Amino acid sequence: MLPRLHLLLMLLLISLDAQARCPDWPTPQAIEEITALQQRLQHWDARYHLHGESLVADEIYDQSRLRLNRLERCFPQIPRAPAQPLLGARGSIAHPVAHTGVEKLPDANAVQLWLKDREEVWVQPKVDGVAVTLIYRQGRFHQALSRGDGLQGQDWSAAARQIAAIPKQLPQPIDLLVQGELYQRLEQHVQASSGSLNARSRVAGWMARKPMASADAEQIGLFVWDWPQGPANLEERLEQLAGLGFAEGREFSHAIARFADVHRWRQHWYRSPLPFASDGIILRQSRRPAAERWQAKAPYWIAAWKYPYAQALASVRQVRFRIGRTGRITPLLEIEPVTLDDRQVRRVSVGSLQRWRALDIIPGDQVAISLAGLTIPRLDSVVFRHAQRRAIQAPTQADFHPLSCWQPSPGCEGQFLARLTWLSSKQGLNMQNVGEHTWARLIETGRIKGLLDWLTLDQAELANIAGFGERSSARLLRSLHEARQQPFTRWLKALGLPPSGAADLSGPWQTLAPRSSQDWQNEAGIGAERAAQLAAFFRAPEVLALRDTLNTAGIEGF
Repeated sequence: MLPRLHLLLMLLLISLDAQARCPDWPTPQAIEEITALQQRLQHWDARYHLHGESLVADEIYDQSRLRLNRLERCFPQIPRAPAQPLLGARGSIAHPVAHTGVEKLPDANAVQLWLKDREEVWVQPKVDGVAVTLIYRQGRFHQALSRGDGLQGQDWSAAARQIAAIPKQLPQPIDLLVQGELYQRLEQHVQASSGSLNARSRVAGWMARKPMASADAEQIGLFVWDWPQGPANLEERLEQLAGLGFAEGREFSHAIARFADVHRWRQHWYRSPLPFASDGIILRQSRRPAAERWQAKAPYWIAAWKYPYAQALASVRQVRFRIGRTGRITPLLEIEPVTLDDRQVRRVSVGSLQRWRALDIIPGDQVAISLAGLTIPRLDSVVFRHAQRRAIQAPTQADFHPLSCWQPSPGCEGQFLARLTWLSSKQGLNMQNVGEHTWARLIETGRIKGLLDWLTLDQAELANIAGFGERSSARLLRSLHEARQQPFTRWLKALGLPPSGAADLSGPWQTLAPRSSQDWQNEAGIGAERAAQLAAFFRAPEVLALRDTLNTAGIEGF
């Protein structure tokens, strides 16, 4: 009992940590938010269990229910409605042996605590499908039952007879009851890169259809993970099940001796091709109680350690608007930190003002995010909305364009900083160790009020700025000085010249500035719109002022 006590204490600490981040809502608002979330979950449950329709990704559903549990702990003064996610799943036929649940271990520490003092433990992939009971009489298939609520299920026998993966005749004339998972067959499926693809929901939908389409039946596989009334030893059960035609359990089950074995198999199955989606691993003790003692709840002899979420549910803290150097406005969502593939994510881009307005996202909304290319956070959808809506004032797009914000005046701070960051980047003057943070500090202290003010910076000015020591100041001044030696074409791009195709930009300024829109359009790869932008750039008063500054500073070509 000691390891179990340690685990419970650890889970309690996790619960307390979650409560520390409770939303600061007055009770009426908390009631409104919790009720809305309860109703949304009830709606999802009903559509899934009664109609086989998944209105939300499986991972998002699981995280939404965890969120409800946390909110209910945050506001204990609000009466709890009993959680009955399987209410709509309850069928009319009693299971001869109850379907147990599974305890989900939150992290590696919890897994190690669970393993402590346990012997004869095996590991299997946690197949992401729908649970089923199969019953045979004298070796012939007799009945298939859905898991239902664990005690009573629905009769799936008609659909099961269409599924070739379910044996209809055993090699021995025995009575048999097995429990397992119906899953969607997938070719070379790598969970780490592809996620679960909603395979579980798809199979549930197929099983709910009457009749099942033959094309759907062909896509369903079977993974038998237990024989409740079989031999006491798991290895014997797996061997005998394989002899009866249920071989996948033996193929994907391995005895483990230590946590390192568990971790190795978890990583292997997460990143290797499998014939099914798998959302984690199952740890299973070889020996367990007699079948008649099983209950429809998580037992002590089974536990799950799920994979990192491929899609995470995130709470929006704040909506910010980033203005780029060309004036493009990008809404950014500051979110409660979430983990995706072992990476913590705190911010995600909406992409455009148009998309943000269409999604109507405000602080308090719950959104689904994933990783694009396994690295870049991506906003997938709005899962549900904050009950109390308030309008957010976004910047006006017409105020920002390629020729706006050449100084950090009010409202222009973002675009001006983006201009400087581009100027010093590899695409611009390639200033070593000079980036957004450096420019922001110089702007904050009033040393930079225009795009080229850095040309006159000296050691004395930097000496009075916190964070600029003697060595860092010397390094910065060296980078600024080297930027002066860059060729004319680099200077044009650093100032923000629109893309110019294959046009000759070797200069000097006097040869490029007089060109008309038609002159630019005659160059290869330049259309009418881009030609007009190029002509406007060389005529803009702000750009002409920059040219005068560069001419005075002796920069080549100006």
